[in-house]
Amino acid sequence: MNRMDQLKSEYKNIEIPEELDFIVDKAIKEVKTELEGESKAKGEKELEKEAGNEIGRKRKMKLRKKLLAAAAIAVIFIGSINASSTVANAMEKIPVVGELVKVLTFREFTFNEDTFNANIKVPVIDGLENIDLQNTINQKYYEENKALYEEFMKDIEKLKEAGGGHLGVDSGYIIKTDNDQILSIGRYVVNTVGSSSTTMQYDTIDKKNEILVTLPSLFINESYQERISENIKEQMLKEMSNDSDKVYWVKEGDIEPFVSIKLNQDFYINDIGQLVISFDKYVVAPGYMGVVEFVIPTEVIEDLLVSSEYIR
Repeated sequence: MNRMDQLKSEYKNIEIPEELDFIVDKAIKEVKTELEGESKAKGEKELEKEAGNEIGRKRKMKLRKKLLAAAAIAVIFIGSINASSTVANAMEKIPVVGELVKVLTFREFTFNEDTFNANIKVPVIDGLENIDLQNTINQKYYEENKALYEEFMKDIEKLKEAGGGHLGVDSGYIIKTDNDQILSIGRYVVNTVGSSSTTMQYDTIDKKNEILVTLPSLFINESYQERISENIKEQMLKEMSNDSDKVYWVKEGDIEPFVSIKLNQDFYINDIGQLVISFDKYVVAPGYMGVVEFVIPTEVIEDLLVSSEYIR
């Protein structure tokens, strides 16, 4: 039994307190009486024409009474939840939307033969009510990983024709952030041909509003590109001055020194609402540095943010 089936079963077996039955029955009778009166009034069209504003005033009063009755029922119902441990415990077990959104391994492409190895995990997102978004993301994950595996198999054939060699690919995913609002998924690909290279791709999803968050969507204009780039350069220089083992290509004379992030640079939002910029292996530093990340202080970019919904 999956989680949703279990929740449905638990919901059906909830014992409803007798006092709640009484409250609901009483409310239904009162509303029914008012509706019957309103129906009668609607049938007397000629009287409405004559009475004019007076009937309109009475209908407004009836509507007001209904709204007050509905509010009272809501208050009583909430009170019954607080008073009844049965209902309260059952309500606690009902998950919020964010808790239902999960990332699972959909399938694996594997290959192991002498010096050729592949292990490719395909993630799938489950639980979004926005089915179009969920299907689009999942289809992208599947197609990209399938293409990665097919390319790997083609490369094997070429190597075999050339006399053999070594080739490996390892691909999977890591959950960078998973809280009430944000789900940030990082997908990595490690290619091994003599030495290895590593690339990362990120998807950040707003689980409450069920939308895909992009880097440009966070800012009012494109000036974030320069602002973030300058801050990253400062961080690079500071890290190198504090640790001789750290090296970044940020100074003049370096091989392709870092100048600027891309407008759609890889990023994710961490668990405390900070923007994190990511660079693949070899892009801004020597290979031994691996994939490097920089947390951007919110005060550096807060005046450029569309809102504080995600970045705090």
